[in-house]
Amino acid sequence: MNDRFKEFGDSINRLILGERLSRLETRDLFAEILEGNQTDMHQGAFLAAITAKGPDPGEIAGAWQAIYELDTVKVWPDIQKPLIDNCGTGMDSFKTFNISTASAIVAAAGGVCLARHGARAITSRCGTVDLCEALGIDVECGAETVKESIEKIGIGLFNGMSPGVHPQALFRILSQMSFGSILNIAASLANPANPSYGVRGVYAREMVTPVIQTMKELGFEKAIVFHGSVGTGAGGMDELSPVGESFVAELSETGKITNYNLYPEEIGVHYEWAVGEISGGDDPEKEARKLLKVFTGKDKWALYETICLNTAPILYVAGDVRTLKEGFEKAKDIIDAGRAMDKLKQWVQAQNREPEAGKEHLESVILRRSSPSCGG
Repeated sequence: MNDRFKEFGDSINRLILGERLSRLETRDLFAEILEGNQTDMHQGAFLAAITAKGPDPGEIAGAWQAIYELDTVKVWPDIQKPLIDNCGTGMDSFKTFNISTASAIVAAAGGVCLARHGARAITSRCGTVDLCEALGIDVECGAETVKESIEKIGIGLFNGMSPGVHPQALFRILSQMSFGSILNIAASLANPANPSYGVRGVYAREMVTPVIQTMKELGFEKAIVFHGSVGTGAGGMDELSPVGESFVAELSETGKITNYNLYPEEIGVHYEWAVGEISGGDDPEKEARKLLKVFTGKDKWALYETICLNTAPILYVAGDVRTLKEGFEKAKDIIDAGRAMDKLKQWVQAQNREPEAGKEHLESVILRRSSPSCGG
């Protein structure tokens, strides 16, 4: 066994014993994984060990540094507003509709600039990229096209599983995993546009504080991280919950981190929603039609309110509203005025190598949604 394998194995043993790694150590170990210098057995053991120990902010930052430096195409959008990323990490125990995507469109319609960084589904069947593709957005375009979309209409999505965004190894690794780990957090933070404002849902309550601390270490100016309960005491979601308590950490522009619990009724959400009403499906086109029902005023119930609830922190972090409750009400106004639907129509053309094809695709989905045979 060569020294490289032995040193990597020694690091796994340290993690098993509960030792922390420095940011630089973690960066170098992740570089070994990204560059394919370790066996699949070592890679899996490392990710399992650091997850079981519980990664600290320095370790997450080290993993992010390796991914961003070695496996991320970089762009710098020319905009005059704060640039925000909102996403969930996935790997949560309750699979919701892709709320973060819908909320991003609503926020963009309200004037916020978003550089999103998402992936195809791994443990579910309809991730951010899958839903956007079903709507007509070009998810396989290069990073430069995404940058131009952000500059033109205030929103763009970098496909975290595309070689045009992460050309070296990220897709290979993520596609072989079905458990939440440090990699989900670090990879979601490795946004090609490197925004300094963030809204992030995480797969477990115990990850809320480490992730907000990591974002502070990485230089985020303002951010909110949360995990929502499903209201039954079992499992949770990487969204603000419309049916139960959410656990929140907020990073202010002064660098102060505040932790608090949030209840949906405090924001104005109806308390009687059942968690099943926001669950996700396995057909991206059906999920796209759900979103269109909300954006066209045909659904003003649980999914509508959950999207507005999760738009609120984006508007808040952007400085467009003073409170989450105010953000919730503003999100409703944006949808009710048809502005979210207008923004979606703009997006499918702006982020597309063939703008007319994107427009026609969305129009066909709208027509199918309207057809009685589609069931709404």
